[in-house]
Amino acid sequence: MPPPSSSDKSKTHKLALKGSSKTVVEFFDYACNTILFMRGVYPPEDFTTVKKYGLNMMTSCDDQVKAYIKKIMSQLSRWMQKAKISKLVIVVTSKETGEHVERWQFDVNVFQESSKQTRPPLSSENENSAPSQAPTDTTKTEEETQREIQALFRQVTGSVTMLPMLDGNCTFNVLVYADADSEVPLEWGDSDAKEIKNAENVKLRSFSTNSHRIDTVVSYRLAD
Repeated sequence: MPPPSSSDKSKTHKLALKGSSKTVVEFFDYACNTILFMRGVYPPEDFTTVKKYGLNMMTSCDDQVKAYIKKIMSQLSRWMQKAKISKLVIVVTSKETGEHVERWQFDVNVFQESSKQTRPPLSSENENSAPSQAPTDTTKTEEETQREIQALFRQVTGSVTMLPMLDGNCTFNVLVYADADSEVPLEWGDSDAKEIKNAENVKLRSFSTNSHRIDTVVSYRLAD
């Protein structure tokens, strides 16, 4: 049997990247909903329970929030499948003061991708990490990835006891760090990084597929 051609390898890589991107975007969707529920950005009655990752996950049942998140995830899916994303950030901001009080950053590492020029972060209201290599040639099963995601969500939920209470009404923004040559829809605009002043940073668990590794850090404002 002849060795696989470069075009065959390219097709296999694209298929793997597409499947992995779907897993990662689905994770982002649940992560966004979980953070909005867990941090009280919207009232608990605006959420419903679904079973995912072997856990009871909370998802918004508010039509406007659902439509907004769906729109973001649809665009993310297109960028992810082209390996254009290096970070996704969810920023919680006080409506009263305009201060950014919490920042959930998910670093997207694509295995065997060279580093690229990047643009400022994009907000729906982009920077790149160093190239990373897949840790081994062993194929990772979907079950292993799902278990890692489950462990991460358990840790995210458990972090409520560590994070300070959010005072007053809050809103949120989603920032995406994309490559400089990414096609950007009109409704997305350049944004600052929305960093938190005097932040405390806590690194959470990671998870990986055969094409991506996602590292998670939450930053929050220290009490005055």
